[in-house]
Amino acid sequence: MNSIDEDKIFSSPRIRRYEKRIKDSELFETVEEVFDYFTVKSLYELMRRRILKRMNGVISSGKEARVYLGYGYNGEKYAVKIYLTATAEFRKGILKYIIGDPRFEGLLPRDTRKLIYLWTRKEFRNLKKMYENGVSVPKPIAVYNNVLVMEFIGVEDKRAPLLIEVWDELSEEDLLYIFDQIIDNMKKIYCRAKLVHADMSEYNVMVREDLSIVIIDVSQAVHIEHPNAMDFLDRDIRNIHRFFYREAGLEDIPSVNDLKNMVVNCGA
Repeated sequence: MNSIDEDKIFSSPRIRRYEKRIKDSELFETVEEVFDYFTVKSLYELMRRRILKRMNGVISSGKEARVYLGYGYNGEKYAVKIYLTATAEFRKGILKYIIGDPRFEGLLPRDTRKLIYLWTRKEFRNLKKMYENGVSVPKPIAVYNNVLVMEFIGVEDKRAPLLIEVWDELSEEDLLYIFDQIIDNMKKIYCRAKLVHADMSEYNVMVREDLSIVIIDVSQAVHIEHPNAMDFLDRDIRNIHRFFYREAGLEDIPSVNDLKNMVVNCGA
């Protein structure tokens, strides 16, 4: 579909009514900030493609994005991540994760909105690569402009908690089990997916009821050939070591250097 056709379609009374219906809804707390005209267009396209049927309230909120509970046409539950309009600070912050990544060489747009679209596609691509290589991440479903649809991780309509939210309720044995899972997934990210998460911490690990983990927020993940990949990996490992050693009090875990060797040598 060319841009002229899109302009005709999305300026139609039907879309205008749809946009108004979304903005009039009481389900959304940050309507003006998130649901601008272009976001409404993107949501409508995902509904037209029969990926999304309807959306519910916010399940997670941050400076850069909101995550909503969505539903598919067969009753599937999805996490629908919508990136906000970028600020100059956000633009500056994400460039270091794009520039130097061989997968995006020559693709850096000057337009801020198009940069957010690229960032959203980057997260989808990272999720897909990780998921296909056995990393425990939400299954990616679809991406369109600044909207990312992925598997919902949680029970009923409540998302699974983050590690930072539940760690102090867990036993030492439970924490060691979670620690081992994180390191195992870091190996898979590096050795199989050929990526570095670049923002690994207790804030980006979900914990299911059975204590299995799910790694989230992978938009900043870079290819291992990125010039700063090893610096990002060092930071990831130090973050995880710091949390489990200092905060959770696990004194018998491997050192930072040993953990790094385990990851880059693929456990050898």
